[in-house]
Amino acid sequence: MSRVRLDPQRAFIEPAKLRDYILSPAHPVGRFKAAFFAALGYSRDQWPKLADDLRTQHLAQEAEGVETNAFGTKYRIVALLTGPGGRAAAVVSIWIVRHGEEVPRLVTLYPEGS
Repeated sequence: MSRVRLDPQRAFIEPAKLRDYILSPAHPVGRFKAAFFAALGYSRDQWPKLADDLRTQHLAQEAEGVETNAFGTKYRIVALLTGPGGRAAAVVSIWIVRHGEEVPRLVTLYPEGS
């Protein structure tokens, strides 16, 4: 599949996905992600900072199309993410652009290699 730039201004990042899953130390699955992102300086209360950093750091990179299904096309970005604590790590973000839309929507986010 092709490489594209997804529009960071139009990107939709569900607050609950960051706050209640990826940054939640109590979530059965997300708690492992929360520990990783905490090491970069993100806490559950700082979900808006993570959303902003995804827009400026990840969506500034090219996305690789990885799958088209009944819902739309999924894209993968692998790039460094520098957290508020100044530490950086390679992170994978997955986005979907639904058929008939131009809005990239965050699907998930995780450390590269996991």
